[in-house]
Amino acid sequence: MSTRKYPPAAAPAAKPRANTKAKVTKPAPSARKKAPAKTQKAPASSQKVVPAKTQKAPAKTQKASAENQKASAKTQKGPAKTQKAPAKTEKAPAAKSQKAPARTQKTPAKAPKVPAKKSAAATKPAAPAPKSNKRKRDDEIEDASAPKTAPASKRQKAQPKKAAPASKRAAQAPETNKREHSSNDDEAAAATSRAKKAKQAKPLIKGAVINEPPTDRLKVYVFGEGSAGELGLGTAPTAIDVKRPRLNPNLDAEKVGVVQIVAGGMHCIALTADNKILTWGVNDDGALGRETQSGNKYVSMDDAASDDSETNGLNDRESVPMEPDWSTTQIADGTRWVQVAAGDSTCFALTDDGRVYGWGTFRGNKGDFGFTTIVDKAWRPMLLPELKNITNIIAGANHAIALDKSGAAWSWGAGEQSQLGRKTVERTNETQRNTLIPRQFGLPKGPKNGIASISTGGYHSFAISRNGNVYSWGLNNMGQTGHPENAGEDGAAIHNANIVASLKGKNVTSIVGGAKHSVAATANGECFVWGSMKQGESGIPRDDLNDLPEDILMKVYDENKKVTYPAILLQPTKIDDIDGAVTNVAANSDTSIAVTKEGKAYSWGFSGNYQTGTGSDDTEVEATMIDNTAIREQIVTGAGVGGQFGFLTVKA
Repeated sequence: MSTRKYPPAAAPAAKPRANTKAKVTKPAPSARKKAPAKTQKAPASSQKVVPAKTQKAPAKTQKASAENQKASAKTQKGPAKTQKAPAKTEKAPAAKSQKAPARTQKTPAKAPKVPAKKSAAATKPAAPAPKSNKRKRDDEIEDASAPKTAPASKRQKAQPKKAAPASKRAAQAPETNKREHSSNDDEAAAATSRAKKAKQAKPLIKGAVINEPPTDRLKVYVFGEGSAGELGLGTAPTAIDVKRPRLNPNLDAEKVGVVQIVAGGMHCIALTADNKILTWGVNDDGALGRETQSGNKYVSMDDAASDDSETNGLNDRESVPMEPDWSTTQIADGTRWVQVAAGDSTCFALTDDGRVYGWGTFRGNKGDFGFTTIVDKAWRPMLLPELKNITNIIAGANHAIALDKSGAAWSWGAGEQSQLGRKTVERTNETQRNTLIPRQFGLPKGPKNGIASISTGGYHSFAISRNGNVYSWGLNNMGQTGHPENAGEDGAAIHNANIVASLKGKNVTSIVGGAKHSVAATANGECFVWGSMKQGESGIPRDDLNDLPEDILMKVYDENKKVTYPAILLQPTKIDDIDGAVTNVAANSDTSIAVTKEGKAYSWGFSGNYQTGTGSDDTEVEATMIDNTAIREQIVTGAGVGGQFGFLTVKA
């Protein structure tokens, strides 16, 4: 039944909508790091086994000597056997030590499925503390019905607090050097060694060209929170709190020539006309594909507090667009890059011959999850050999999907919320990590019914088939997949790719998801929204929402059976307040942007960090046109939304 009653709950002050790089509880260590504690016990039993067998072997040799002294040759063979005995005893404890961690994995599996977010408090204190989210809502807004699952932590990341005074930011700067890089250095060294061996063994030969790169040079206008370098504006004092679109000079259309740009959680990746890839923003877990510790520019407290300071405490190697480190990466001669993608802590790049490179790491419910089955964090780009003849790639918060030229879809990454659309095994850490291997999953193939395009939300995914059907799967606790049957249930998910019945016949051309809502554009220019409505994600006035029937809108009631607020749009619902035909849409967390054929951009949703680009830090409940002198005379062609920032693109 669509009408549900939920007890109101106080707004979670402990979970502010904040830059999780700046203020998030330290994630639980991964299960792989706990394993050694168990394996240390195993050798104790092995010490008891070894002497037992080694003593029996000499006893036999002494008996043989007493019976016949001529058997000295045999007695020499006796010790040889005794040497083999310890070798066997070493295998026994090894087997036990491997099984021990497997059994211990069952207990953590019962923990609440909330992807732990990495803490940036220790890794990025040099950047100014993000400003408060100024969330305007009643205590009922965060009701008990909201499942405490993955998107909850995702929303934290998108809602940083107000920036601290400059003097405090400068005082925090020295802590940046406290990053624990010992394991990172080991992984980087191992990756370097593997790359060198690969180059020595067999150089890559470029395959047949199946993809072409985009060619239109773009002007990039950025807005929102830039305290971690997400805007790519460098270390200028004005690089933080950009309320309205501002042309980014570091991405100049003539000098740099960006042809594609994608926003991750707190970083960006761009492709240029001269076949370069650029990254900037937060580099936790290797999201930028290069080292960013050295060369930082920080200032004293006095300088930071001064109005004429030339910097704001940002790391110049993170806040300025730069290339990843390709020094250890094996790339075929003549390779051209054609597409890029970004997740929360990952980046991917597609080549013209269908190869996929990536770097960073995925995170799961228990914290760090890994990038491949043998690499926890890829600090430099690496080839993903399982993927061949790929034509399209997209990334969610902690998963990725690729499409090959036959129309088959591949998925990999963290899959606790069923966002991979395939069966996952969570009995042990090792079996769970098998989801890091790209595999095909249950979507139609072939020239008629195969998949034409793919897209993602934070923890759910979409695919559009060549015959126009829209498929979705993944987390559905707020109805974000478009399947109403289990929407509103704690931890609800759509485990396999299923057709979204309510989108049949609408001829969807562009579709994307935020954390708990989704947006789509159709061929005739209509814009539809569905899922969570608690932070203005619908772009529809609340009076209009309350007039919707209960089979479309799930409402929350108080003790007096009075509607407190609309909670979930169970069916795709059209936004009427957008002038013009919508051609493409963008979303992340609780914010969305729609671009029209006429070249105008409309935004709505949470705006605590000015990520709507309207100049307001209040939630934009209705779809509002983004307008200022910088873009008023421009024809907007594209848009993107990160965790707490956004951008618009204009053809140069």
